Amino acid sequence: MLRFGTIGTSWITNSYIDGALDSGLWTLTAVYSRTLEKGREFGAKYGVETVFTDMEAMAQSDLIDAVYIASPNKLHAEHVRIFLENGKHVICEKPLSAHAKDVKALQTLARERGLIYLEAIMFMHLPQRRLLEEALEKIGGVNIAKLDFCQRSSKYDAYLSGNLPNIFNPALETGALMDLGIYCVYPALYLFGMPERTQITAQLLASGADGSGIVAMQYPDKLVNLVYSKVGQAAANTDFQGNLGTVSVASISKLANIEIIYNDGSRETVCGEEPKYKLMGYEAKDFYRYITEPEASAAEYAQCCALAYAVSDYMEQLRRDAGIRFPSDR
Repeated sequence: MLRFGTIGTSWITNSYIDGALDSGLWTLTAVYSRTLEKGREFGAKYGVETVFTDMEAMAQSDLIDAVYIASPNKLHAEHVRIFLENGKHVICEKPLSAHAKDVKALQTLARERGLIYLEAIMFMHLPQRRLLEEALEKIGGVNIAKLDFCQRSSKYDAYLSGNLPNIFNPALETGALMDLGIYCVYPALYLFGMPERTQITAQLLASGADGSGIVAMQYPDKLVNLVYSKVGQAAANTDFQGNLGTVSVASISKLANIEIIYNDGSRETVCGEEPKYKLMGYEAKDFYRYITEPEASAAEYAQCCALAYAVSDYMEQLRRDAGIRFPSDR
């Protein structure tokens, strides 16, 4: 087994840890927190006693082989660099950075050091992705698609009350596009490549963060719309319309409850839904495989790196076109 540490103590870190441990390939040996008390409380849930409050010390430690980073978006690139420079493999929560140049630089650093630097995006590691591709083949060529991830933030009421939660604070490089839109961008670029034309409309809140957005992607033979929101809850599914039917996806982020509805009205169930920790466990399994089987997994890992950079570059373009600005843009 490989040993890993974690940066971040939110629910997403819990889910990743649960998935990694469930895989049987990883053991958690250290956690980082800004305060020793919170770190001990978090580590105690997993029987981990080693807590770091100094990130450099954690990166230099021989207690971990790799790290899972789930710090605020703004800090991702900085934290990744610390661990890569100290010889640790890194899996970092999305988005890797608000700036594609940072992603490229860190990918170069990882390659030079012989390390794995991976974006923790479930889509690229779920077996359901192959099932989705097979389902799309069954409906003929896709001519129009709508990828939807609208989930009202639990922090939105606090924002409406005059507070500024992290998710609606541009200084932390967050907002609807960075948090939820990326789950739509990834499958769009993976399945269809870069569009010929793009048009984005974003709803900007008073804080400067985007609360929601719509992206129209035009291809020679299809139209793809991305719809995402942190201020409203969607009841509609993602769907891909083809010549022979429609593929409906209840959750594009989890690739859950996929169904084919053929033109004659008949239906075919493709897959149901798995628990979140299981989904994140697939990320942990691939992360392990890329580290321990570098030659056998080289092409797959290279595809992940290329798409991670393409997504970062495209999302930076979307922000620019929509007028979504972060302090780091200066």
